[in-house]
Amino acid sequence: MAHRPVAALRRRDVAIALLSVPSEDALASLPVIRRGLLAAGNPLSAPFWQSAEAILHKIAEHDATFGDVHGWLEATGTEPTGIIGLHVWEEPSARSPLQEEMHARLVGFLEERLTAGEIDPDRLATGDEAARQAYVTLQEQWMTTPLPDGRVPMTVLLDEQDEAFLADWAAADAEARAALQSVLDRVGDRPVPVAELRTAARRLRNDIARPGWPGQMLVSFSGRTADALPAEDDELWLTLATSVASPQGDPLSEEDREFARAMEWAEDEDLDFGADVNGHAEDDEPDELSAAIAAVCALDHFDWLAVMSSLVTGGPGTPASAADLARYVRDFDPDEVIGLEVARDAGDEDVEDDEDAEYGDPDFDDELADDDDFDELSIEGLFLHVTAMWSVLGAIDEDDRLTPLGWWGLPEAMRRAWTS
Repeated sequence: MAHRPVAALRRRDVAIALLSVPSEDALASLPVIRRGLLAAGNPLSAPFWQSAEAILHKIAEHDATFGDVHGWLEATGTEPTGIIGLHVWEEPSARSPLQEEMHARLVGFLEERLTAGEIDPDRLATGDEAARQAYVTLQEQWMTTPLPDGRVPMTVLLDEQDEAFLADWAAADAEARAALQSVLDRVGDRPVPVAELRTAARRLRNDIARPGWPGQMLVSFSGRTADALPAEDDELWLTLATSVASPQGDPLSEEDREFARAMEWAEDEDLDFGADVNGHAEDDEPDELSAAIAAVCALDHFDWLAVMSSLVTGGPGTPASAADLARYVRDFDPDEVIGLEVARDAGDEDVEDDEDAEYGDPDFDDELADDDDFDELSIEGLFLHVTAMWSVLGAIDEDDRLTPLGWWGLPEAMRRAWTS
């Protein structure tokens, strides 16, 4: 067990062994294990055995949550806390080699501190909050302290996590882009409405030249300054339309605003857009720009693909209000619309075509399978920010219907969003 002699076993070793077998078997074996450890001069403690019996009974009765079980394991005094700062430990089977290494190093560190008397597992076992906080603090200190080779555990783990996220997101972009392309191929040519594009671009330049809504919202979404926007009509329009689906900017901090004022890069009215002029937001509500960016970022690949498929297939005149877009998401069936084969049963992990199985969301199958969880009003609220800007772009008309400009440009903008 744990590659140690019985006399040297830790509570964590015993706990992991007990959790590796059915709870009924573990309960039945408790007296034997306890006598064996006592005979080896390693009796552990009464609080540990009491907590072990309690959690095993809870598991046997199907009353234990994941948090209950992991909390008991952590209370052994040498099991790392599941979440430390911004880092979340994966389950053993899902850990990368780096996570496995750092987890093992942290366990070794905690064993040293336990031997030194800096960790009291009996207090942890009884739920002592002060002991638990001290235990977490000890781990946080280790995670942020350089190792002998110079690596900082928290930094390298978060860097790896970021790299994995970006790779997954890029893969999801590629899959969504391919799915959209299959829809576009079936629809055929969508001509550029030159006159509409020219009119829309002229109107956008006028909006951008003025402070406030809507010009400054679009500029802020693009992540550029007004002067840095493309001069060509089509590039200007597509740049702004792409940023509606994939915001590139963030609200300026107060420090950034003051610097821009000092350098005379922008007028005060422009810098105040999206900011609370009194220095704080009433009732801690987010400003208009922050709320809009947050709403758009909450829409995922599935949502956008559902909307684009419906608009592209329907063509000019297709209803495109926020309520319509939410309905398209609700009714979207990849099998029917783009021929994707995705498992419909949330419990079925067998997907016939892995390449088409996900759109950046590990719960994609669940999203399709459980309509009861779909909140249409919330999705409509997110799309309100989108349709407001589409209206300014001329992608939808005053009746919230897709225009020829929107039919041509929105799919092109979406392809760019999933390419960048």
